[in-house]
Parts: sequence; C-alpha cells; structure tokens
Amino acid sequence: MRPTRQPVSFSFFCKVFITIFCIALTDARFTAMSLSMHPDTRKFTRGLNKPGTAAELRQSVSEVVRTSVWMVKPKVIEPLDYESVVLQRRTQIISDALRDMLQYPTDDFQISTVRHQGRTLVSTVPDRAEKEARSLFLQECIKTYKSDWHVVQYKYEDYSGDFRQLPNKVSRPEKLTVHLFEVDEDVEKDEDAASLGAQKGGLSKRGWLYKGNMNNAISVTMRSFKRRYFHLAQLGDGSYNLNFYKDEKTSKDPKGTIFLDSCIGVGQNSKVRRFAFELKMQDGSSYLLAADSEAEMADWVFTLNKILHSSFDLVAQDKRNGDLHDDDDLAKKDGYQDSFQTAKDIESKIRSETRLKLFTLDPDTQKLDLSGIEPDVRQFEEKFGTRVLVNCHSLTFNLQSCVAENAEGPTTNVEPFYVVLSLFDVQNSRKISADFHVDLNHPLVRGMTAAFRPEERHLNGGGDGDRPPWRADRLPEEALQYPRQGVFSVTCPHPEIFLVARIEKVLQGGITHCTEPYMKSSDSTKVSQKVLKNAKLACSRLGKYRMPFAWAARPVFKDASGMLDKASGFLAIYRQDSGKLSDNDMLKLLTDFRKPEKMAKLPVILGNLDITIDNVAPDLTNCVTSSYLPVRPFEGTEPSALLEVEEFVPCIAKCSQPFTIYKNHLYVYPRHLKYDGQKAFAKARNIAVCLEFKDSDAEDSQPLKCIYGRPGGPLFTKQAFAIVLHHQQNPEFYDEIKIELPPQLDEKHHLLFSFYHISCDSNSKKDQVEAQVGWAWLPLLREGRVITNEQQMPITTALPPGYLSIGDGVVKHSGPEIKWVDGGKPLFKLSTHLVSTVHTQDQHLHNFFHHWQNMECVLDGPTTDPSDPLLGSPEQELIKYLKSLHAMQGHVMVNFLPTILNQLFSVLTRTTQEEVAVNVIRVMVHIVAQCHEEGLEHHLRSYVKFVFTPEQYSTGGVSTPKCVHEELAKAMTTIFKPSTDILACNKLLKYSWYFLEVLVKSMAHYLIVSGKVKLCRNQRFSASFHHTVETLIHMLMPHITQKYKDNLDTARNANHSLAIFIKRCFTFMDRGFVFKQINNYINCFLPGDPKTLYEFKLEFLRVVCNHEHFVPLNLPMPFSKGRIQRFQDLQLDYSLSEDFCQNHFLVGLLLREVGGALQEGREVRQQSIHVLKSLMIKHTFDERYQAKSQQARLATLYLPLFGILQENVHRLNIKETSLLPNNSQNERDDSVPGNVSMAVPSRPGGSLDNGLHKEVFGVISGMASSGTRTNSSLTLTHHAESRGSLISTDSGNSLLDKSSDRTNSPEKVLSGNVFCLVLRLGSNGIVLVSLSLSLLSLFLPLSAAPSLTKSMF
Repeated sequence: MRPTRQPVSFSFFCKVFITIFCIALTDARFTAMSLSMHPDTRKFTRGLNKPGTAAELRQSVSEVVRTSVWMVKPKVIEPLDYESVVLQRRTQIISDALRDMLQYPTDDFQISTVRHQGRTLVSTVPDRAEKEARSLFLQECIKTYKSDWHVVQYKYEDYSGDFRQLPNKVSRPEKLTVHLFEVDEDVEKDEDAASLGAQKGGLSKRGWLYKGNMNNAISVTMRSFKRRYFHLAQLGDGSYNLNFYKDEKTSKDPKGTIFLDSCIGVGQNSKVRRFAFELKMQDGSSYLLAADSEAEMADWVFTLNKILHSSFDLVAQDKRNGDLHDDDDLAKKDGYQDSFQTAKDIESKIRSETRLKLFTLDPDTQKLDLSGIEPDVRQFEEKFGTRVLVNCHSLTFNLQSCVAENAEGPTTNVEPFYVVLSLFDVQNSRKISADFHVDLNHPLVRGMTAAFRPEERHLNGGGDGDRPPWRADRLPEEALQYPRQGVFSVTCPHPEIFLVARIEKVLQGGITHCTEPYMKSSDSTKVSQKVLKNAKLACSRLGKYRMPFAWAARPVFKDASGMLDKASGFLAIYRQDSGKLSDNDMLKLLTDFRKPEKMAKLPVILGNLDITIDNVAPDLTNCVTSSYLPVRPFEGTEPSALLEVEEFVPCIAKCSQPFTIYKNHLYVYPRHLKYDGQKAFAKARNIAVCLEFKDSDAEDSQPLKCIYGRPGGPLFTKQAFAIVLHHQQNPEFYDEIKIELPPQLDEKHHLLFSFYHISCDSNSKKDQVEAQVGWAWLPLLREGRVITNEQQMPITTALPPGYLSIGDGVVKHSGPEIKWVDGGKPLFKLSTHLVSTVHTQDQHLHNFFHHWQNMECVLDGPTTDPSDPLLGSPEQELIKYLKSLHAMQGHVMVNFLPTILNQLFSVLTRTTQEEVAVNVIRVMVHIVAQCHEEGLEHHLRSYVKFVFTPEQYSTGGVSTPKCVHEELAKAMTTIFKPSTDILACNKLLKYSWYFLEVLVKSMAHYLIVSGKVKLCRNQRFSASFHHTVETLIHMLMPHITQKYKDNLDTARNANHSLAIFIKRCFTFMDRGFVFKQINNYINCFLPGDPKTLYEFKLEFLRVVCNHEHFVPLNLPMPFSKGRIQRFQDLQLDYSLSEDFCQNHFLVGLLLREVGGALQEGREVRQQSIHVLKSLMIKHTFDERYQAKSQQARLATLYLPLFGILQENVHRLNIKETSLLPNNSQNERDDSVPGNVSMAVPSRPGGSLDNGLHKEVFGVISGMASSGTRTNSSLTLTHHAESRGSLISTDSGNSLLDKSSDRTNSPEKVLSGNVFCLVLRLGSNGIVLVSLSLSLLSLFLPLSAAPSLTKSMF
C-alpha cells in the first residue's frame, strides 16, 4: 500500500502559528535593539549584533512543515512463507510452461578442492618434517603449506552482479549503428560509392545499360530504350539502390532510382530486345533493362540476384528472440510469384532483426563502469619484487700466465679468485640480499686447490649423507657445482641500490702485500711467474682458507620504477682495506660512490670484472630456488642452473606477504673477535673461525651436514670457515654462512665455533697449519624462539662434554668445570638472521601458540567440564595471551596470516567461555583492520575464499559439534552490544564483510559435510542459529541507521556487507526467513529520512535484488483464484497491492521504495530510478530469459510501475492550456515536495483513470482485440504543440496528417500524459517512462508498439 497524505491537524497549525509568532517577535526585538543603539552607529554594524536567528527559525519552520506532511510510515507488509508457498503450489509450478522461471535450482553451489601446487617440482615441505613436528606452531604452518584449498563455487555466480557483469553471450552492440541518409551525404566525399560499399562488405557495380519505359498504356518498343549509366550502391542500413544517370558523373543527383528492397525477382526477358532482363517489384510494376552483350547481362543478373537472395536468406533464419513455443517457420517458395508473397515479410524481418532492444539505447549500457564490480580474488602464491638476472662472465687481472706445469695451455689468472655478490641498499643502510658465490676460474686454475676439493662421490650423488637428513628430495647437484647466473629480487627498487662484488683469494699474507703486484702496470712477465710460484705454494698448504682481496660495485636501477641500469658496469676494482670489512663500512663507501673526487683516492687494482644485469624472462627455465629445489619448468639440459638468491624483505607490513611455502634458513654472520688481551694462547694472530651445527653436546656427537657449500664443493657441508686476516688479533669478518635448519628444534641444537691459529709461514715445515685457540657455542633457542640479532659470547680454552649446561661463565646445575679466555669476557661478536616460514620471532605469537598447545592437552584429557577448577586458570591466561596479540608485529602478522587465522577459529570453536570467544573476535578485528590500513585486504579475501576451512570440534564428551558460523555470530552479537568496547565495535562494523563472508563459507561447508543440504530449507540449521542471525542483524541496524553521521564510511561499508550476506543467505537458509530479515531491515528506514539513509536503503535493495535467482524468488505466476475475467481480478496480481507485495516480495518492496523515493529530492529520485532501471536492464540481457514468453512473464512483475506513473500524474498541473511549463508559475524546484502540493488536483491520479489499466488488461487477457480499443476518459485537446513534438518522422506522412489524427487510442493517451510527466520530472521522468514503455511493448500488438515508441522519442 502506498502511504497517503494525512490531513493537517489543528495542533499542527497551532505549532506553525506559534513559531511564526516567535519569528515576528524576534524581528521586533531586533528592530527595537537597533533603534536603541547609538544614532551614529552604522546600519551594517547594528545588524551584526545577533545575526542569523530569524533565518534559522524560518528554516526550522520549513523543516517542520515538510516533515509533518511527508513523514508517514508505510504499512508493514509481511512477506510470504516462501517454503510453504512453493510446497503448496508445487503442482501449479510444475505444470507451468515456464517452470524454469519458478523453480529454484537444486545444484546452486558446491565445494571444490583446488590443489595447492607451488612453483617447484617437488613439495617444499620435507618428508620427515610433518612426522617430527612437535610444536603446535610448526604443525599448523606445515598444515597450511600442504593442505589443499576448498572453494565454494556458485554455479550461477556470473548472474549475481550488475548487468555489466553478465556473461557476454547475448549480443549487445558497443555503439549504435550510424545511419546515413541522402540529405546528409557530402557530395564531394561520396564520388566513389563503390569503394564505400566495398568497405562495408557489400556489393558494388556500375556500367552502361539501356532502360526501357514501362507503362501499362504504352507498349515497350526498341525506341523507348534510353542509354543510361547505372550505379549499384549500398546504403547505411544495408539496403541497395540502383541509381541511373545521363553520364558517368555520379556525384550529381541521379535521374532516377530503383529501390531494390522492393524488388522481388530478376530474370532474363528477350521478347523486346536482345540481352534484356527484367526487375519485378512488389507493387506489380517492373523495370526492363538491357546490356550490350550477353556476358554483361549475365553479370548484372547474377549480381542483382545475389543481393535479393541475401535478403531472402534472412527469412529462412531462425528468430533471434523467438518464442519457446513458436514453431511457425517461413517456408521457401519458388518463382517470382512466391517471392512476391514473401517479400513483405522480408522488410518486416529485416526491421525486426535490426531493431535494438529499448535498453540498448540507454546510455548506461554504452559506457564502461567498473565501480560496482567486486575485486578479483586470487589464490595465495609466491610473489617477488623486481627480479634481476645477474650474468657473471669473467674476472681478469693484468697478471696473466699459463698455470700448467708444462706451460702448455691458455693464459689465465695466475691464482684462483672467488667472487661474492650481494645487494646493498644505501638509502636504508642495509644489506638486502644473501650472498651469491661465483667461481669464475679456469679449470686449470681450479686445479691448484685440488687437494682441498671434495671427492668425486660428492658430485654424482653420494647418497643421503650428502644432504641434511630431513631432506630426501632429489637435488640437481651437477647443475649447481659452478653457478654463474643468479636471480635477485628487490621489493622496493630505487637508484641507491648497488650490486657489490667482494673478491677473495687463497690465504697467503697481508692484503697490501698480496695486491701490490696487481696494481703495477710495468712488465708483468717476471712478476706473474713469481706470483704464480707463491700462489701454488699457498694453495697447496692453505687451499681451504680465504682472505679478502678487492671489491667493486655498480648501480642496479635507474629510478624507483624498477628500470634497470644496464649501461653501467663495474668501472673499477678497489683494493680491500683490512680495517673496513664490515657491512657498515661498505655502506659508507657506497655513500661516496657517486662522488668521483672521493672514489679517486681509493687504490685501484688493474683488472676487469665482466658481470651484466638483465630483466628476468617470464618463461625462465632451469631455475633453482634458494633451498636448491628445481622450479617448473626444469629441463636439466643446461650445464649450469640459475640460482635464486634470497631477498631480505624489509620488516614492514606493506612489503610483506603471506607465506605459502616451507623455508627454514638461518644466516650466521661472524662480526668481530677481540683477542689482543688474551694470555691463554701464545700464537693467536691469523685466526680462522670454523662453524658447525650440532644437535648434541655429547663427546662423540657429530656435526650435521646442513651448511650450504661453496662452488666446486658439495651442496651441503659440516663445516664453514670465515675469511682470515693476516697478523690480526682483532679481526673483522663479513662472511655469511647459510644453514638449513631442521624442522623441529630443541634445547640441544646449537652453533659451535672453533678458533684456529693458521700458520702462513711456508718456510717452517714443522709448524702445523692449524692450532686450536678456543671454542664458543650458541644455543639456538631462548624461551622457545630462535635467537637472532647480535650476540656476544665468551670463549673457552677447552671443550668438555656437556658444555651446553654452562652459560655465560656460570655453571648450570652440575656441569663440568671450564676455563675461560680472558676471564670469561664476551670476546666474540656475531649476528644471526632467520628466514623461516615455520618459526616466528614474535614473542606474543609464540606465547599464544605455546599456551594453547598446553591447554589442548587439558581439553583433550579425561575431563573437560567447564566448571573444573583446573580449567579456570588456563582460560584466564589464554585471554591474557589473546590480548597480547594486539602488540604483534605487523610483518609477522601478514607473513603468518593464514596460520594465525586458522588457529583463532580453532580456539573459537573449542573454547567454553564467552569471554574467550569475544577476545578471539577482537584479535581478528585488529588483524583485519591492520590489513586494511596497510592496503592488504586482498590477502583477507584470498584467505576466506581459498584457505579457510571450518572444522567441527566436540568439546570434551559433548557430542554436539560447535561450528564456526554459530560461534562467530554469537561473538559478533556480543561485541555489537552498547556496553562493549566502542573502538572494537566500530572496526567490526567497518570491516564486517570479512566476518560475514566467513559465516557464509562456514554455512556452506557445514551443509555439504553434514549432508543437510539435502534437507528442507527450514531443517538445515537449528532454531538457535536462526535466532542468532536474526539478533545479529537486529544489532547491526541501529549502528547503520543512527551512527552514520559520526562514521559515514563505517556505516556505508556495513550496509553493503550486510546486503551481500543476506543475498547469499538465500542460497543456504529458509528463504522466507531471509525475506523477514530484509523486511525488518527496510522497516528501520522512514519516509523523510536524510539523503544518506535513502542511499543506504537503495544500495541495500540494489545488492539484494541482483541475486542470481531473483526471478524465482519473486514467483512470477498468478496467485488469483480461477480464470481472470474482470479487471479487478487482474488488479490483484498486477497492481501494487498488499497481496502483490506479499506474493512477489522483492520486486514489490523495490517498487514501493521507488514510489516513495519519487516524493523525495532529486538525488534520491535519480538513485531509486537508476536501481530499478539497472535491474530491468539486467533482465533484458540475461541469456536465461531471452525468449519473448519469458520476457513477457518478467514484465508481469513490473506492471505496478504503471500505477506508480498514475500516482505521480497528480504532481502535474493539467489544465485546458498549453502543457509547456510557465516560467512565472512553474519555476519551482521539484526537489522540495512542499512546492508540488500547489498543483495537486482533487483526486490523485484523477487525470489518468483506470482506462489505461483496462486497455493493458485487455491486451494481456485477450478480452479486447487490437483493432477496437476502449477510449480513455482523458483526451488531450487543444494541444497541437504537444502532439507536434511527439509525432513520427516517417517519410510519406506530413506534420499536418499527424496533427489531424485525433483518435483517442491508448498509446496516444499515454503519450500525452507521459510528455506531461517528463516536463515536470525531467530526466527521471524519461527513465521512468522508458521502463514502463518497455513493459507495454511486450503486451501491445506489434503494430501498436512501434508507433508508441515513435511517439515517445
């Protein structure tokens, strides 16, 4: 029922009178005050005493008047019980010819499994990792990386959005066809019509012919033929004309034209003249033409017949939008007479096929608008920054010689050199990549250290002992022996990133002494031989020890966009300073790299380092990850594989991404050793640091083979040595040692450092090369977490068994006695960096998982009674750890996002206390808000769609499982209560989409797993869950409708999210229950609400009505009893009555709201009509409803739109005068409804009575023929100007002919009233009338609809 105006009460007039009296009194007081002021005071100054009060009162009166007149809440109409109605009318639905439009699909959704397949050929998770994992966090991480994804797939999801998102299976022209007419053609540009026809794909022909004068009264003779130049041309609408001229100048106007669209046949006729042919027309006339030769005649006949046959073929084609039950195809007939009988249908067929649907003319269907399209959700995958391919070609110095014993061989460097590449970020003062070790030496030079090279068994797969025991995968060892290509990744590129190359050599002596021969440019023959001799001796003794030699650098990027600086190179090789080895020293040098005056002061080594950079091709092959796992596609045919180098991503949330693969690397960096004050060892100068990784401190324990090796050696080793500085008691180091950590760590895993004095004196043969000068160890775990960052350790003189029980010089328990170097001072400094996807460094996250793991042991025990006192303390501790998760680091939260969210949902379904559940949701709200603030909400969408899989748990002995959707809805309802945390409530409201989508997926998963999807809708979920959902929606309502002024974006997001949730509930729940929730929510809005609330309400309806099964939800079938025999019977089903709104709930609700919005301001009217128009456009282009019978059935849902038109006619001032607006009387802004009341007639809609409705009823029910129409009670007389503006522009009918036609047909009556409505409603009226016209065209006879359309436009 439409809300009606209520009479203005006496009390209202009293209020208005008192208010006006106050205004007058206020103005009088202002006047008296102004008169009492000093007479010299200016009038302007006197007016500033108390400005604006009278204006404010007038404004308040205006608001009171408006709200009092229009604030009439419409009657609440309860929706039908959909499930009961469908069951009761099952026979009617099944027997309906269009039953597909009434039946809701049973296979609407399903859950599919998407295989979690990464980039690598084998799984990144080691085989033994899952078995050995004891930590809950480790178990959950491995589960995240190995589990397949479960996706809820909606079969008809493509139809659940805006009309622009429909599948493009129904033809929709991108642009309207441009029609060309003779009066608009440019004569100068149309001289070559044949080329124009060719461009359009049509036929074109021209030439001289003889034209005979055909007349019934005169016989055709030879003399009657005139020679004319004929030109066959195609017009813009596809038809052909045969023009003839006196000469070949076709640019002039033709002497005559033969319209081939009226031609029914072309054939030879040699009775009058040789080589003659005849063109027969529809009206019985004919044209006789003759050619100069038989070949030319045949060519003309063939061309003309081809044109005619192309038109005839259109008749034989199936109807593009034919009725499902129409089987009357046109039959093909032979001969001119048969062609003449079908020629009339040809024109009709062509017009019908080329006629566009009404909504195709709408501008919204022509423009591209992506504002309402949901973002594309992609599954989690490894993502990289800007990838850089580094190709290492050669390293040559000025000292060159042949290193072979017989002096036969190529000239190479005289000793082996080793290059270590890494990326440095000068702008942020940090190293941003791991080291990439390259061996560019010639094979003969590599042979100089053959005594220290690994045995051949390491090269060809020596068994499982050549890799970590937990790694059983096959590694491409041969391809990784001497890698020369590395793939670096940079997340945040900028010009201050440098590729640094550190060059090392075999330990021989001091850096200055060893580099001096390479810095001279004199004759190098003798020098080369001398250096070669010393190098061979050093390689034979000290081949496994290295020393720093030189360094070089080059910029990587030109700008911050990631464009590579390929032109630059390593311009110079600088000598390494023994006092500037650390990464901080390197960053200082790079700061001055672009300052030539400072770089010129550095000593340069004569040589060339040829290393180039390039972009990484998308189809890169033969690549290996930083964990030595082959990446698809890996052919293995290349001698050397490409090695991906680890990137040290900045520890900020916006640069982080969720982990999707298993990775467990620890990088160890020895920094500094202070041995100048020690007295325990006599010789401790050339100190080498050896690192081992052990899992026990027993005397016979062996180190684990898990340290990544160097080029030429095994992939994994047991030991790694740092560089050695000659004669340095306080050496600095820059080495990076990479370790593959075992999955499960315990208190016994530790790093063991051994310190050796290396004897570099080659003359003393009795001295040993190595001499032990100390030990140090570092346990990996501290408080359950891997130790990272900088550490300082004391050094012992001996290593007794059980040394792990000793810590910082203090014996733990009953450990062995120990002797410390230099009194136990922290002499050795090192740092570690963990790159792991299974271990966390965040203490809060670790504590939460650790405590919950302990609680699980209690919960899974023999008693799980919530009243058990043993459970009270753990629950309270859990709340404390949940609250501490708010302090979790942002990048850690993003990295472990799927694992954290999975665990929180697990706690939600297993807890027995409401306070715990509420705190779980608060933590989720914090995480979701952080992701949105960092612009990472797409990770949340990927998690919900792919990763989230609800699990059902049984609490203790309770058999009833607790589901995610039930517990989540309860906790959300608690947070929305007024007494809870306001900040958490606002965030939950703003980002409610995440929680509501989780609800939906959990509901879908529950129905599939439990098998309840096969049950009736009202039996799928418990009554308690229905109550919880109803309560949740009820709690959301005031937050949206009352708090929008303070948090507009929050309320808008909540309104949209709630609409999507309710729309999706149609798929799973009782649809009558969902109707009730929609009705309750819409009833929270009132007429006269602010514009923002109208926007919320219309947006809510737009989303809900875009449901993919909107048509079956509205049950487009008659609900009246018996056969329709009276107009009143039709009104029950096709007027906006209470029964209609109840039976066709969604469309009835939408039409009611549109009708109410038309009484509001301009913007509200525009939005309401736009929502209705978009929905009807969607029906027009929905491929499921393309048949005419289906479109007609759809139109029955919108027939009450005529009533809306009728009700809005009272807004027009219809008199026996011109309908054009009067500038003096009708220049009111129609956005103020109070102004319209001046033109309200005595009877709303009285200007257009039920005559039009009866006409439509007659057409629908078949009770009135198309030839006889009942005249409407409203006739438009004395309005020639109005009819003149609406007449058709068909050629052959003049303006006077149209104006003189005064028959009162329904379409003319509607046209006149439509025009009046458009005058007052403006563009809104045009759109609204267009919607009504599209409906009427489905019911009026074919001959009436085009004329009505022409009269409209």
